[in-house]
Amino acid sequence: MPTASGPRRSYELVAGWGLLAAAPSRVLRPRTLDEIRACFEMARRDGVPLGLRGAGNSYGDAAVNAAGHVLDVSRMDRILRWDPSTGIAELEPGVTIRQLWQRSLPDGWWPRVVPGTMHPTVAGALAMNVHGKNHFAAGGFGDACLEFDLVLPSGEARTASREREPELFHAAIGGLGLLGCFSRIVLQTQRVHSGNLRVQALRGRNLREVLDVMEARRAEADQLVGWIDAFPGGERSGRGLVHAAWQLEPGADRQPERTLRVAHQALPTTLLGFPRSEAWRVLRRFNNDAGVRLINAARYRAGCVAAARSPRLQSHARFAFPLDSLPGWKFAYGTQPGRRGLLQFQSFLPHAAAHDAWQDQLARCRAERLVPYLGVVKRHRRDPFWLTHALDGWSLALDFKVTPENRARLWEHCRALTETVLDAGGRFYLAKDLVLGPDALTRCVPPENLARFLELKRRLDPEGLLQTDLSRRVLGAATPPIRAPAGC
Repeated sequence: MPTASGPRRSYELVAGWGLLAAAPSRVLRPRTLDEIRACFEMARRDGVPLGLRGAGNSYGDAAVNAAGHVLDVSRMDRILRWDPSTGIAELEPGVTIRQLWQRSLPDGWWPRVVPGTMHPTVAGALAMNVHGKNHFAAGGFGDACLEFDLVLPSGEARTASREREPELFHAAIGGLGLLGCFSRIVLQTQRVHSGNLRVQALRGRNLREVLDVMEARRAEADQLVGWIDAFPGGERSGRGLVHAAWQLEPGADRQPERTLRVAHQALPTTLLGFPRSEAWRVLRRFNNDAGVRLINAARYRAGCVAAARSPRLQSHARFAFPLDSLPGWKFAYGTQPGRRGLLQFQSFLPHAAAHDAWQDQLARCRAERLVPYLGVVKRHRRDPFWLTHALDGWSLALDFKVTPENRARLWEHCRALTETVLDAGGRFYLAKDLVLGPDALTRCVPPENLARFLELKRRLDPEGLLQTDLSRRVLGAATPPIRAPAGC
């Protein structure tokens, strides 16, 4: 409940976006810098760790804290400053991607990096260093950050940039919210001359062709994303579709004053006459092996037809945020937090190793009859952040349906897939993860980076106050000690 002198507090079931990780916690929602400090003191006084949370869009347990309290920044959602001449935005941590683009687009600017949904907060996006369909060209969310203020567990607020406190800058971006709470973030957006993109569909008859098509267009396209069908084997294994997108040049859009309006970016609200907000109820009937086989086959055939046509115009929002076109689609996997839901296994592999390792993964999935219902491929580049998942190579995200009956077998299956990634020199994206143990992280993060991060964590948070279920799982004994939880 709200208080006159502190953050809003409530006791809630906090779940990851995929619904599989869930735990009751006291949730604290500060509105000011001083209330962030009060949240740290409250957790310290109660003798429990504090986990940071944005809008709760991480698939796994990145913002779940079964052992203590949760600090939710979503009420700190003011755009502090917007400069239409430079495209620089100064934001509170709870501002969402949606709020940012709706403010910037009418002035001819779009966020440099966006994930597949517009609903994450900028603090969450920065803490996990989210990536988009243009990572190969623009890098991750951290590459668009110019500066931030971070509130340490001690209550001290520090400003960091590439020039000022560069160690803190490169550790906190992608640092899982373990060093402090962002209270102010400054981002650079990119200039756009239209509210539309030029989009071309391309076909790949197998995984090799999908990767080759994307690689051939990497130098010219502004954005690239591939979809694969994980069900077929043999010469069709990993068949799929690629969508390449290009920004429109100045003057190419004859009506930029119309397409740059927020209204032009509105996503469709109906699907075959049904409200899209209720479409998950229909999708649930097809959310099984036979149903997904049918949907994937139809999608591939329709994509082949589209690939034979000329490029089409598509709004930025329609291309960037496919996950938002079907609100609540995750509920097709289940509506019982902790029991049924969606598990995404996303691996990053060097360019030379990706094809063979992923063909092995897909073959294992078919052999175990644990075939992912969705596969998404992206191209990536390296970045300088300490706990980075980025490399010069590729990512493949595989979505698995989880039920009480298959859960134990699926976790064992993912552990086997993890070994194929580690053996090939790969990495993992922790915003999506729910299966890794501490040995995996120590094997895929550069040892010097992990050692520097943990040393900085010990200096800035000697009590180990900032923790989540994710940090305890992937860092284990490497995290600084904290007093025994006294309960929530």
